[in-house]
Amino acid sequence: MKKNIGNGDRFLRIIIGVIALILGLSGSIDGTLKWIVLVLGLVMVVTSSIQFCGIYALLGINTCKVKHHKKNKR
Repeated sequence: MKKNIGNGDRFLRIIIGVIALILGLSGSIDGTLKWIVLVLGLVMVVTSSIQFCGIYALLGINTCKVKHHKKNKR
């Protein structure tokens, strides 16, 4: 997998993910919404840690500023 999440995006995903997990686990949200928030939080934290987002890949979005060098074939 090629990295497609940059540092700024990664930071926002971690913050949003942790807040969502806290809300879901604190008991302030009940029912189906609780599970949606928990899954959203988990997805945000996981995608930020592996620096890859499948939706970004499908849409052709890349916020990662890493330059990929092409090797010369001889």
